[in-house]
Amino acid sequence: MDMGTERECCMHKTKERSEKEYKNLIHRLNRIEGQVRGIRGMVERDAYCTDILVQVSAVSAALNSFNRVLLENHIRTCVTQDIKEGKEETVNELLLTLQKLMK
Repeated sequence: MDMGTERECCMHKTKERSEKEYKNLIHRLNRIEGQVRGIRGMVERDAYCTDILVQVSAVSAALNSFNRVLLENHIRTCVTQDIKEGKEETVNELLLTLQKLMK
């Protein structure tokens, strides 16, 4: 993965991330994946419902945190660059994304 460019977003609908951003996102996803596997194990062991619900809530919070970080990075890179380049449609894309996130 070439870390030379900060942004390769919205034109081809891909994005080349910095090493730091990439590692942060992957670390968060690995932690979430582990939490979900833990919940599965709790169900398989017939854990008490409220104990499972607490863990599900923790996963939801972790996913929300992941979304916030990803959205912040997107706004600081892709959206900012596209606006500077006069690509107004990116604002509409961002608004649609926010509507989907707030369901």
